[in-house]
Amino acid sequence: MSQSAAPAIFWPDAQRWLRYGYRVPLLVWHLAVDLPLVLLMINPLTARTRIAGERVDYWVIRLWQGGLMRVFGFRVSARGTPHPGACLSVANHISWLDITLLHSQRVVHFVAKDEISRWPLIGWMARRAGTIYHRRGSTDSLTCVAQVMVERMRAGESVGVFPEGGTSSNFTLRTFHPRIFQPALDAGVAVQPIALRFLRDGVLADSVPFQPNERFITNFFRLLGEPGGEAEVHFLPLVYDTGAGRRALAQNARHAIAHCVHAGE
Repeated sequence: MSQSAAPAIFWPDAQRWLRYGYRVPLLVWHLAVDLPLVLLMINPLTARTRIAGERVDYWVIRLWQGGLMRVFGFRVSARGTPHPGACLSVANHISWLDITLLHSQRVVHFVAKDEISRWPLIGWMARRAGTIYHRRGSTDSLTCVAQVMVERMRAGESVGVFPEGGTSSNFTLRTFHPRIFQPALDAGVAVQPIALRFLRDGVLADSVPFQPNERFITNFFRLLGEPGGEAEVHFLPLVYDTGAGRRALAQNARHAIAHCVHAGE
């Protein structure tokens, strides 16, 4: 009995180290070779040049972010169509991978907590992709962020937010804060709900979100060694202001995302 049990105890660790064995070199290549090429392609000229209607610098960012998802073993599956014009994109928040996942399909100027700007690589790349950073607990910061959001949406850009205010899990959806939706009303744009799902073997993966007291760097390397899976992005129909205000916008967007997260539609 003990002889047959030994491999079962050893093999999971062996599988993890096997994944590290090929994913770490892929990650190093993605950072040391692909990333400098991406940086060369992010410049004023590529920002003015378009391929099939998309800015070249955004196209390059999407390719790189999609490659990072593959390094972590995730196959990206997109459903629906991202709105091509100005809008407020709102999504459920599961992991730091959410922005990478979304940017693999549509470059969005995300609003994120200021701490992310100090995360290795992720914060720097997010800043280059136009992320708007907010200092938690600062009213002045919130006011400035709202102004920047309105300016960018009026300029035709899509601005993204996680209206839960923090990460939750693959299974739960917290309250959407109505105040976050005010810039959409001020800019006169619609809201596009986006549902994110991380699955393994067709089942929602509970190991992707941060675990209790887990830091970013720990989560980063834990996910790098875990089995691959599928990352789904569902671009849902636009939600428009009917005159009922930001609370109604928040409730309608949350309802659409919740239905999709749990039904997979």
